[in-house]
Amino acid sequence: MTSAGHAEAPQRTPGNQPKTARGEATRKAILSAAERVIGAKGYNEASIGYITSEAGVAQGTFYIYFKTKEEVFSELVLEMGRLVRHTIAESTQGIQNRLEAEKAGLTAFLEFVRAHPDLYRIVQEALFVDPGAYREYYTAFEDGYRAGLSSAQEAGQISPGDAETRAWALMGIARALGEQLVVFDTKKPISELVETAYDLIANGIKPAES
Repeated sequence: MTSAGHAEAPQRTPGNQPKTARGEATRKAILSAAERVIGAKGYNEASIGYITSEAGVAQGTFYIYFKTKEEVFSELVLEMGRLVRHTIAESTQGIQNRLEAEKAGLTAFLEFVRAHPDLYRIVQEALFVDPGAYREYYTAFEDGYRAGLSSAQEAGQISPGDAETRAWALMGIARALGEQLVVFDTKKPISELVETAYDLIANGIKPAES
């Protein structure tokens, strides 16, 4: 899962942006607490009180940065998307070969998921709490992915094909492996998951020609 070498699609601009480093640290603390609380309790059971208690801030401080629980949830979904895309972009920076970039990007994605195991519950709940944020989370990935695949195809690094469908298919592989890792708690190391997936991506499942 990678969109290396291509600008991300324009995203919503979060409101109530802090003007100081201290304010930004507080806002990030609230988002981080929301990730843990919503991931553990689910959106409906996660109150603002639980979130601020987890963040170690007063409830009044919450309203400096977010108007409602829905707003902090939606921003959390988009922030996690931005963080994972940034992580993948950093991991693939400078890699010219598309297939090698796929391997590095998938590794970075799975490591991010392992560090943020509540990602799946949070993003899935967004489908019902804020469908717009849910769509934006995935279409932001798809936009960059499709552009990267198109460029690789033009450079002769991969075979011709529909870049949009390929982008969604490759995203599906990464998403399913992340779920295997943190939801189904596989004991396989990330390196083994990546090597198997990479072989599938690079070589398909056709039998070797004799």
